Amino acid sequence: MTSALGQKTILIAEDSADTRAVLCRTLAFHGYRIIEAADGGQAVELARRARPDLVVMDLNMPVLDGLAATEQIRRMRGSCGDVPVVAVTAFDTYGMREAATEAGCDAYLLKPLVIDELESVVERLLAV
Repeated sequence: MTSALGQKTILIAEDSADTRAVLCRTLAFHGYRIIEAADGGQAVELARRARPDLVVMDLNMPVLDGLAATEQIRRMRGSCGDVPVVAVTAFDTYGMREAATEAGCDAYLLKPLVIDELESVVERLLAV
């Protein structure tokens, strides 16, 4: 949801508190409003309530993995179903990139994240 000041909201869905903190600090530094989820279930609920402009989704999380969470977000009515989703994973197994695309992810990044690459992808996906 874009605020009155034009600030974009990014939902960070990541179960690792350390990784989530780095992502939050990095993206907040660039002026984004950040909301956080520690598991896939929280991510779906926050996406429904907050209607973020973009989601950074870890694919390997408790409660609901990132693929299932992305699929649920895609099935939501209204603007939230069209929110760009950036998949992030440390487990680049065979077929994972394709599974992320099929689930509805718009981009796919590997951990450890290259901050410049993350910033570039976020900027591209949020460009109007």
